[in-house]
Amino acid sequence: MSVSSPHAPGGPGWRVRFAPSPTGALHIGSLRTALFNWLAARSSGGSFVLRIEDTDQGRHVPGSEAQIVESLRWLGLDWDEGPEAGGPYEPYVQSLRTDIYKEHGERLAATGAAYWCTCTPQRLAEMREAQRRVGQPTRYDRRCLGRQAEVAQERAAGMPAVLRQRMPEGVSRWDDLIRGEVSFDNADIDDSVLLKGDGFPTYHLAHVVDDHLMEITHVIRAEEWIPSTPKHLALYAAFGWAPPRFAHVPVVLGEDHLKLSKRRGARSVLEYRDMGYLPVALANAMALLGWSSGTEDEVFTLEELAERFSIERVNPAPAVFDAARLDALQGLHVRRLPAEALARLLEPWLPGTSGEQRLTLVPLLQERIVRLSDATDLAAPLLGDAPWEEGVQFPPKKVDEATAAALLDACIDEVSRGALADVVGLRERLTAMLDARGVKARDGFRVLYIAILGRPAGVPVFDAMAFLGPEATLSRLRAARARSAGGDSA
Repeated sequence: MSVSSPHAPGGPGWRVRFAPSPTGALHIGSLRTALFNWLAARSSGGSFVLRIEDTDQGRHVPGSEAQIVESLRWLGLDWDEGPEAGGPYEPYVQSLRTDIYKEHGERLAATGAAYWCTCTPQRLAEMREAQRRVGQPTRYDRRCLGRQAEVAQERAAGMPAVLRQRMPEGVSRWDDLIRGEVSFDNADIDDSVLLKGDGFPTYHLAHVVDDHLMEITHVIRAEEWIPSTPKHLALYAAFGWAPPRFAHVPVVLGEDHLKLSKRRGARSVLEYRDMGYLPVALANAMALLGWSSGTEDEVFTLEELAERFSIERVNPAPAVFDAARLDALQGLHVRRLPAEALARLLEPWLPGTSGEQRLTLVPLLQERIVRLSDATDLAAPLLGDAPWEEGVQFPPKKVDEATAAALLDACIDEVSRGALADVVGLRERLTAMLDARGVKARDGFRVLYIAILGRPAGVPVFDAMAFLGPEATLSRLRAARARSAGGDSA
């Protein structure tokens, strides 16, 4: 069998779908597949369809559908239609469409492209064990293919049965948009189950029927489905339908170069949200897993990605997810945010603050946070007490006690005389004082960091004093001076 398709790569108006199984939360590998589909639709002026493939009821995890929908909506990967009128749309759900699959399964049985099988699980297990003993591939031996009259009687008597695909002879070939020509000898392909004993379809039947009925033109999915594609092409041919174009995206590996999966502790999309990542940063990082813009640019919004995306620039080699790269992109996207937008986003991480307070804090935080959650710790000394960190050395290294005391005295005097109105001038005068004592400003100002923030580093200490105001600043400076005079060390 040889199959061709009328859909040309790069053509306008691609109709694509993301079709996750509700077996858990949405993770990085699935997110990248969803993103590539969404970008392909948006870049071609086409449509993006979301379909929940929940026909494997044994693996269904309650609540997964809601988590998948919430993840995609948080990321901004909106879909264009659903089973109901008006938007925002809910996804299509396969378990609500089982009659459609049964009807199409019966059509295949009527034409001989599929056949009923009443082999018991025990018989199938014994068959596979016998095949393994002699080194043969484990596949169905077509015992029921030649006894369909008898199988019909067994079904009528109530014996459980499944519908199996009858793979045709020949070779299956297709031009993969990422991998080029791929071919399989059909003699090596098993007769897979299409309808299970419980009446639910398997993935092989359900997705082919839905992709045709939903007029999907391009199927962008994980490379693990490459060996199953001959089965799907055979089903298209059996129904007399033109198949879509296929693009099998590369696997996503962890930093250990093993497949990234939820079984091996991969984080879900919503976990990244709850850690304080921006959806645009996560999408940006996922787009670069296997795809290249063709330029040196790496920082993109969703809109910019859609303008540049091309499936032909997806590399078939495995892509390695690098957490450090995600953090770097996250930091760059945080710096890009307008102050007002960042102030709104920080509200969950700075509870009890007003919009005005957060807007005042943004200049102190924006260059220093990676995750939004970083703001909680950085801003803590400004929004409450600032106890000294356990074990902090005071005076810090490279600053003697006399210099620390002199710096604190000078700063107390300056703040008492209103110097916080001009923190640039204050910094310059204290820098000159430290220079005169032979101490570098970056070393000497650690004294002020500890006094004001309780730690030797953090947000800019002069801006922190301005945010706190003279009263709170003087209280902390005087407390540090008292400890210095007493020779205390936290």
